[in-house]
Amino acid sequence: MKIHFLERQQIIPCPRAETFAFFSDAFNLERITPSFLRFRILTPSPINMETGTLIEYRLALFGAPINWRTVIESWIPEESFVDRQIKGPYAYWRHTHTFDVKGPRQTLMQDRVEYSIPLAILGRVAHGLFIKRWLNEIFDYRAVMTAHLLGVDHKETS
Repeated sequence: MKIHFLERQQIIPCPRAETFAFFSDAFNLERITPSFLRFRILTPSPINMETGTLIEYRLALFGAPINWRTVIESWIPEESFVDRQIKGPYAYWRHTHTFDVKGPRQTLMQDRVEYSIPLAILGRVAHGLFIKRWLNEIFDYRAVMTAHLLGVDHKETS
């Protein structure tokens, strides 16, 4: 199984507690995901985020509905959390979110996604043709929407 990596960072001019609170609300994921994915959280509100929390989603890939389930594998309030796919479209998906204080009203938010595509050679071809580009576009959109929703200017580096 080949593991791929996607890494992003974004400076958010909000205190770490406020930035972490935004990402701790699972329903904000719906707000920062492109509409073409038709992404919806199925787990009833409120979702108590902590290690072991299960979250159910539904999205559409190329129009086909996909159920996705993740578990919060690690939860360190205001510092980091990790969600790992236990059912979904990837052979493996582990997303680490970290939040570092950069100043009194500035947070460095970092994403590190480790993922693997199913279907052996077909998956490798699909990754090269569109999945890698597609994931980058989704994370580009997330950065812009995060900046917009938190009322800040967008600044991102890869």
